[in-house]
Amino acid sequence: MHCRHRVLGWIYDPAGPIKGGAKVVSLKPALGVAGRKERGIGSSSPRFASSCRDPDPRSLFRGKRKVYTMKALILVGGFGTRLRPLTLSFPKPLVDFANKPMILHQIEALKDVGVTEVVLAINYRPEVMLNFLKDFEDKLGIKIICSQETEPLGTAGPLALARDRLMDGSGEPFFVLNSDVISEYPFAELIQFHKSHGGEATIMVTKVDEPSKYGVVVMDESGKVDRFVEKPKVFVGNKINAGIYLLNPSVLDRIELRPTSIEKEVFPKIAADQKLYAMVLPGFWMDIGQPKDYITGLRLYLESLRKKASSKLATGSHIVGNVLVHENAVIGEGCLIGPDVAIGPGCVIEPGVRLSRCTVMRGVRIKKHACISSSIIGWHSTVGQWARIENMTILGEDVHVSDEIYSNGGVVLPHKEIKSSILKPEIVM
Repeated sequence: MHCRHRVLGWIYDPAGPIKGGAKVVSLKPALGVAGRKERGIGSSSPRFASSCRDPDPRSLFRGKRKVYTMKALILVGGFGTRLRPLTLSFPKPLVDFANKPMILHQIEALKDVGVTEVVLAINYRPEVMLNFLKDFEDKLGIKIICSQETEPLGTAGPLALARDRLMDGSGEPFFVLNSDVISEYPFAELIQFHKSHGGEATIMVTKVDEPSKYGVVVMDESGKVDRFVEKPKVFVGNKINAGIYLLNPSVLDRIELRPTSIEKEVFPKIAADQKLYAMVLPGFWMDIGQPKDYITGLRLYLESLRKKASSKLATGSHIVGNVLVHENAVIGEGCLIGPDVAIGPGCVIEPGVRLSRCTVMRGVRIKKHACISSSIIGWHSTVGQWARIENMTILGEDVHVSDEIYSNGGVVLPHKEIKSSILKPEIVM
């Protein structure tokens, strides 16, 4: 019988063969049938090239002689439709959050605990991700590669696709993160807890006020997970999956290369074997994959920054509450900024402007006496004099709002000019 293989994904590895003094990304297809198979097929187009160094591994625990080489996989996913129009310009993980790309918050935290290689599980524009992150790769001394799905593989299939990257023979656990999650990333504590209980996998959980809206993790006092209950009608607990995991390599033996869910198919089986543990996430947590939660996440992030590194926040008579301002942004006289505002690099805030609960991304100009609240202003946009922007208005890249315009929840696609008011929430195409 003739058997045909489906190509389910590609591994974009910057450490490819050297040609003409430049590293060329090698592509490996992962072929899925009743099992799993990979083979090499040579080099990719130079557009996927990335100049990276393999960093020296470092110890996760200071004072210990053993050196752990740790890896991480970040579930990046696809089109980021919930954050449009921002994701029409950049893949979702590259959208700014608190003045840096979302995914960079995670990569920096992983680097801090000794992770030396990060695999981005992605099915949309991997070349954009690699080209953007290569400067950070060199700066941080961490290797970043892309594992691209040719069809959606859920939240577990990407681990099988990247199996050969995650398994290096060391037997050390690896991190798995959802790219939408923002928190204080207590990775060192997670490592210690995981090694202390001796189980196969550890998931981080966070407490919520209304557990009936989520899948609840039922666990005992030691952290051992008993079961999962999806949207319980009666109270069984208030802890939900936070999208941050530390897994032993043996977990990969439980995952087939096919579309599958780690939350619904893999973790329940590990729990049934009494090898799944949960650690309650200290501090804040938010999935910032949609605008309302993005704004809430910014507030929580700035509150955390106030407690841990208050010197990074802006001060002055024109500042109210927690405000993050890039060092080269310009703020005019008579402004009132805050609370819960992030102002990116290259921004110009003219005199008399009022900003609260909003993000102003790189290169934006806010003209005199404009007022912006509970909104996101995309890269290189302009808001006119005396304009009022509120109620979860989202301006895409390079949007120009005329003077004295009012926007009540408008969602404006990139490169548009707004000359009339938006009186109710609507999409402007």
